[in-house]
Amino acid sequence: MKKITSLSQLLHQRKLWLREGKTLVFTNGCFDLLHLGHVKYLEKAKSLGDILVIGLNSDKSVKKLKGKTRPILDEKCRAGLLASFFFVDFVILFHDLTPLKLIEELKPDVLVKGGDYKIKDIAGAESVKNNGGKVIVIPFIKGYSTTKIINKIKNT
Repeated sequence: MKKITSLSQLLHQRKLWLREGKTLVFTNGCFDLLHLGHVKYLEKAKSLGDILVIGLNSDKSVKKLKGKTRPILDEKCRAGLLASFFFVDFVILFHDLTPLKLIEELKPDVLVKGGDYKIKDIAGAESVKNNGGKVIVIPFIKGYSTTKIINKIKNT
């Protein structure tokens, strides 16, 4: 199975992982202009289970969330970069503003988000908890921000 995958392929694989007792960790984001903060965050997410699946916002949803000048890198590039990390098992694109539908279908054991979120505000948190899973917020590493990188480039 390719690392950049579809929901149907992931759902098929999910059945196998359940039988094997593997823990599915899910996180999501835009991951535009990857930086060390993203890398450390994803490494930590992977350490919380066996399989790390990243829900990646499509170009269309990034534009709605971040504005007309984003993303800087298109979805194909962002997905390829994420899939190149050895600690990332699968990447799946989603087109909605949140990955709620994806989370409800995949039923991850662990849902992870970055330090700017409160558990009550995380899309899919209730669904994961209702299915017996955990929701974990990983603190940010100071000094890393895609917006800061973009602003630095603009001001150069």
